[in-house]
Amino acid sequence: MIEQYIPILVLLGVAIVLAILLMSLSRLLGPFRPNTNKLKPYESGMDPVGEAKDRYSIAFYLVAMEFIVFDLEVVFLYPWAVRFMDHGTGTFMAMVVFIVILFIGLVYTLKKGTLDWDLKKFKYEAITK
Repeated sequence: MIEQYIPILVLLGVAIVLAILLMSLSRLLGPFRPNTNKLKPYESGMDPVGEAKDRYSIAFYLVAMEFIVFDLEVVFLYPWAVRFMDHGTGTFMAMVVFIVILFIGLVYTLKKGTLDWDLKKFKYEAITK
């Protein structure tokens, strides 16, 4: 039984040794000239000033949540679509309800203006209504 895992362990060992070797060679052979500009934290080209929560608009987080929701939709929808003919009416209705709920969520976020990137119009109060 353990013989079946030997190729995987060998591949894992080779990958770890190769990664360590390449990082070491890069550090030894590559240029290393640190200065104050290179050692500063970098964030989207802006100097890190103020509190971290003040840097990004809440719209970024709402769009990220939308991405996760619709990514999960794809994870559930593709396998169902592949085996569509093998399932009955109950599975079809469950998928219709699932898609309708996600569509209602999309309409809700569109009404909140999360995809409207005109920052002059976008306000935090519009999301919290």
